Amino acid sequence: METYDATSLDYPLGSEPTPGTHLVTQRRGYEHHGVYVGNGRVVHYAGFADSAQRAPVEEVTLECFARGHAMWVRLHPFATYTGDEAVMRARSRLGEDRYRLLTNNCEHFCVWCLFGEARSKQVEACLAHPRVAVRLVVSLVTAFLGHGRRSGRFAANAA
Repeated sequence: METYDATSLDYPLGSEPTPGTHLVTQRRGYEHHGVYVGNGRVVHYAGFADSAQRAPVEEVTLECFARGHAMWVRLHPFATYTGDEAVMRARSRLGEDRYRLLTNNCEHFCVWCLFGEARSKQVEACLAHPRVAVRLVVSLVTAFLGHGRRSGRFAANAA
């Protein structure tokens, strides 16, 4: 797995990526990850990406995945699984609903699709640097509260 850390490169998303490409988009305080599967579709662990409710691995459009944010490619020159094989691995987990922020999140999912081992640089950074973790938790709580207010979810639950 050292090749994941040592040789991963990010570059802007230009034209349509090839199937099996690791896509990343910035969210408030964290990066969200998915695997491009072709025809404008991405498989990702939705987790808490769209709401305060946990969601399963799903296949969505590029637009739905990005939610208006810029996307980029995380290139892995030494990935174990590439192209159609990475796509097959991603789709094999569609509907899985075992999201865990620290042990089974969207980045763990993508790295597993490409390398066969689940890892998250974001989680590793949080564990190694507590200040990063505190900033991330504050950002996530703020985002969840903001989403709840916009959707009326918290008001309806309080009634």
